[in-house]
Amino acid sequence: MDNRPQWGTRAGFILAAIGSAVGLGNIWRFPATAYDNGGGAFFLPYLFALLTAGIPLLILEFTMGHKYRGSAPLSYSRMRKGTEWIGWWQVGVAFVISTYYAVIIAWAMSYTAFSFNLKWGEDTGGFLMSTYLNRVDLAGGEIGQLGSLVPGVLIPLIIVWVVTLGVLFAGVKKGIERANKIFIPTLLVLFLIIVVRALTLEGAAEGLNAFFKPNWDTIMDGKVWVAAYGQIFFSLSIAFAIMITYSSYLPKKSDITNNAFITGFANSSFELLAGIGVFSILGFMAAQQNLPVDEVVSAGVGLAFVVFPEIINSFPAFREFFGFLFFGSLVLAGLSSLISIVETFVAGVQDKFGVSRTKAVIFGGGLSAILSLVFATQGGLFFLDAADYFINSFGVALSGLIQVIAVAWFAKELKNLQNHADSISDIKLGSWWRISLGVITPIVLGYMMFDNLRQNLTSDYEGYPREFLFNWGWGVALGAIFVGVLFTLKKWHRSEEVSSNKEVSH
Repeated sequence: MDNRPQWGTRAGFILAAIGSAVGLGNIWRFPATAYDNGGGAFFLPYLFALLTAGIPLLILEFTMGHKYRGSAPLSYSRMRKGTEWIGWWQVGVAFVISTYYAVIIAWAMSYTAFSFNLKWGEDTGGFLMSTYLNRVDLAGGEIGQLGSLVPGVLIPLIIVWVVTLGVLFAGVKKGIERANKIFIPTLLVLFLIIVVRALTLEGAAEGLNAFFKPNWDTIMDGKVWVAAYGQIFFSLSIAFAIMITYSSYLPKKSDITNNAFITGFANSSFELLAGIGVFSILGFMAAQQNLPVDEVVSAGVGLAFVVFPEIINSFPAFREFFGFLFFGSLVLAGLSSLISIVETFVAGVQDKFGVSRTKAVIFGGGLSAILSLVFATQGGLFFLDAADYFINSFGVALSGLIQVIAVAWFAKELKNLQNHADSISDIKLGSWWRISLGVITPIVLGYMMFDNLRQNLTSDYEGYPREFLFNWGWGVALGAIFVGVLFTLKKWHRSEEVSSNKEVSH
């Protein structure tokens, strides 16, 4: 246990945590979510959610990892007997996400190369779906069929996995820490250049006005508050084992609470920066097409790979350079997150089976890389969409709900964890922390889960065939829980003997 690897510096840990939190969702999910939920008025529920769910959950996970010195399953097992399965469930969720997340980074890598000659042409939607992805339903097949592997996705996907596994083979200090010290400052510089350029475009002011103009009528709408909690939850890398794993590599004397505030606010600052950049550019697009801003707003894959290439085409100058900056930013944001996601199951396998890091990376990372080939096929986009929607709705959110209920209500560990965090942190945790985790977060997440279940049991997501959704949506989400229970049945490797409520780090 004393041989557990450690971060070389505090900055190394914070950059890695920020690198995990800042991902593709910050760039293509947050701006549209804010706009759709009241614009400037959305920042009030967003800040409230950050202070009552985001940062409290970060503190909880940082403290668990630091106190119990293990991967998520090992930390849960040491905290309270019978909770280990939650750790494995969260590792299972991370595993599923890693398989398709790598493919989206591969698309961004391809588009970084396409930027040099604006290969996507004028019909950017047609290029993405037909020319690049060769989508199965456009090639004579139907949704639910895999089709053949797409070379344009496969080659960059191999590069993504070589980089990710290469960093993980090198270890915590020489691999993850070193990579994030390069990736995160570079990402920030690239994105700042994008934002500064975007602000000088014609129509940028109209875009920013649409983004920031508050619609105060939305403040009383419960769905807006749920959207704020959802954004914070999915954005901060909480409830899929990452932050517990990363904090288990912290030295014994570490200011946990301060680290959580820095990580939380840094992530939100990047989201705000992304919003400014994205809406300045959407304002420019609206001005070029003589349309109101609300008619050009989109999110997700469509924003990144259809709308942005379209906008880049209409830039007055340096189009290739701007395309390279934007898609390069997506690659860096994605890689730093993917590395953290894969590290969760590498650490879990190491702890559980007592194998070397190299073997854990080959087994865990290798299996994820092989399974990611499913999403690199002609039918991959549909499989990816279904897996992403269901694993986020019924994996991340549900495991987060179970996590706070298990820790706060059943194990009743909040006081112990608070004492541990207070003993090494400058900022002392008051009752706000326990109330946030014991009352506010379970109520909001509980409502989110109820609403999600109601919607998905009464209608089929995106109108996809029911059998396809059952296999690739519900099947994937339930499979992560099944894996969690299955792994719990195996006894721990002798070097990681655990006992209930064992104090490990002091």
